[in-house]
Amino acid sequence: MALPPTIPTSFIPQSASAAARRFRTDFVGAFGFFGYSVLGVIFALAIGVFFYGRILAATQVSKDTELAKAEATIDSATVLGFVRLRDRLNLSTTLLGNHVAFSGFFKLIETILPTTVRFTSLHLAVDDAKKVKLDGSGVAKSFNALAVASTEFAAGGLIKEAVFSNIVINKDDSVSFALSAMIDPNLIAFLPSSAIPSAFATSTASTTISL
Repeated sequence: MALPPTIPTSFIPQSASAAARRFRTDFVGAFGFFGYSVLGVIFALAIGVFFYGRILAATQVSKDTELAKAEATIDSATVLGFVRLRDRLNLSTTLLGNHVAFSGFFKLIETILPTTVRFTSLHLAVDDAKKVKLDGSGVAKSFNALAVASTEFAAGGLIKEAVFSNIVINKDDSVSFALSAMIDPNLIAFLPSSAIPSAFATSTASTTISL
């Protein structure tokens, strides 16, 4: 009985080495496809960077041209005038910042000092560190009046470390004294107005103390 023509009459089994070679061939093909894909992406990025660089270069040229035209329209005399004005304003700011005005200090003394206490001499000195030293002497009608003056100095906070010394009771019961204190620099700083610094707004009365 004859076999059907589709069934081979003999065959040779494939060895394991042939299957391994087929696997390596497929792996190499897949790796090659991946490598070409990466290369294509890199090439596309390189083209994009190139054209983007050209666009930036063209934009820079355009901006440089606009800047050159704007500079050409600037009047050098106007620029020089602005520079001089800036220098004057900076100098004025420096001068005003270093300017000493005693009006605020005297206004404060007039407001908080009892009418029965008066100074016979005052000496204010400013050192290089902007610290202000006050030395003075005066006469109070009574010791109580001098105590009130001391309390008012301490309440405001701008006259600091006030020390009353050389206290002498005179024949008419008045009290002579010497005063040494430190003054807050803000009290003698130049201000647009002659108002007393706000630190004393809550510590001073609207009327002069009289004892």
